[in-house]
This record gives sequence, C-alpha cells and structure tokens, in this order.
Amino acid sequence: MAFDYDKYIRPGKLPHIWCPGCGHGIIMKGLIRAIDTLGLEKNNTAIVSGIGCASRLPGYLDFCTLHTAHGRAAAFATGVKMAKPEMNVIVVGGDGDGTAIGGNHFIHACRRNIDMTYIIMNNNIYGMTGGQFSPCTPTGAKASTTPYGNPDPAFDIAKLAIGAGATFVARGTAYHATQIDKLIAEAVQHKGFSVVEILDDCPTTYGRRNKFKSVIEMMNRLKDIAVPVKAAEKMTPEQLQGKILTGVLYKEEKPEYTTEYAKVIDRAKGGK
Repeated sequence: MAFDYDKYIRPGKLPHIWCPGCGHGIIMKGLIRAIDTLGLEKNNTAIVSGIGCASRLPGYLDFCTLHTAHGRAAAFATGVKMAKPEMNVIVVGGDGDGTAIGGNHFIHACRRNIDMTYIIMNNNIYGMTGGQFSPCTPTGAKASTTPYGNPDPAFDIAKLAIGAGATFVARGTAYHATQIDKLIAEAVQHKGFSVVEILDDCPTTYGRRNKFKSVIEMMNRLKDIAVPVKAAEKMTPEQLQGKILTGVLYKEEKPEYTTEYAKVIDRAKGGK
C-alpha cells in the first residue's frame, strides 16, 4: 500500500525547485513519514528553516512553518519553543546555513538543550548561492570559491553537536532512505536538543566540480562510506578509515531548557 504523502503537502506548491538527483526530496519524504508515525498534529508542529536549498523544504509542507533569515533558523525556532513549549519544533537546513553563518546559533541551541530537532542536510557545499565551499566541504574538494581545492579541514557535525551539548545526535544518508524516518522519529521523541545529520550529495554544484560522473556514482559513494554504529564496533581503526558512522551516535538525558526556564519564572514570582 502506497504512503499518502499528499495530505502533508501544501496545495499548489509542487513541483519542487530541487535539481534532478538532489536528495532533499528523499529527506522531506522521510520527515513526513516520521511525523505520520508519531501522529503529530499539523497545528501543533512548527517547521523552521533559514536560507538555502534545504531551507526551501518548509514551503512545501502543510504545517506551521517559518522560512527565516540566513543562519537564524535555530534562533527563530528557540523563540517559537519558548513562547509555546508544548509545540513540536523541527528545524531543517543545510550545512552552510547551520554551521557557517548559523554556527553560533547552532552551538548555543545545543548548549541550552532546548527541546527541538535540527535536521542538517549536509551536501558539503553552498548549493543555492553559487557553489561556495562550506565548513563541511572535504579538504581538497573543489567549489566555486576553492577552484584549486579546499585547504580547510571540515567540520564533523555530529562531534560538533556532541561537544556543544546536544543530548541526541544521529546520522544517516540520502541513500539509506528507509532509515531516515526512524532516526527523525527517535530524535523528535527525545526530550532535549536533537541533531540529525543526513549526508546528501549535491550533483549540480558539488558533483560536477568534483568530477562525479553521475548521481548514481554519488549515491553509491554514500552507500560505500556509511557504516552502522553496531557494525563499527567489530571493525578495526584501519577498516574504519574513510568511513562515516550512521545511526544513533549519542544519547543522554539532561534537564531540558524550557522546563528549567519555567522554574526561573516561578522563582521570580515568589515560588520556591
């Protein structure tokens, strides 16, 4: 039986703007399946984005949505959650929007452990604004601003999130489409700041410059470098060289920010 995606799509908004071969549509479908599995109400679910290819996603979805300023998605989402702690808040965006211009907002959202889920679609480049290199562009890879190869080391988004204080961190790929909804659903259910990084190649501004022959080649690369956490436990460091761990990478229970802030308000009003 086919899944009914249409009931979650805003009328008149398709076809989408993403390039042929882009994995953003795969991720959007995974998000929809996760929301459906959890039974989240449309009017009690806010989906927030900044600027970029990935950040166009909320425009297609029939929920409470915000398409905000570049890099400021986490800040706007924090405002929504503080005003309405009962809402399900989900942030979506790319690696440039989330870890470059939005990097400061990202790490402090992690630090506060506010109850929301941030889905970062990591395609290793600024796709919409001209193919510039991002903090996640691999060393040596080409971009419009690094035509002779990127000299910078790349961020590991998962390690960055854990180091900044996120209490749930997971990673998937656009190739492993059936895993995406499960990771997102578990992230949304977690009480605290959750980060789901999804590796998602850009065939247009990254693939062409870096001499990938086809989208299929790029997807097969994602398949080849991804290693589930459980499988990695049985592998040697040499076997894991050049690989990326997938699945739930980190999870802990800590006090959640809106709950702790409510206590501050109570004390200010004379409570204990």
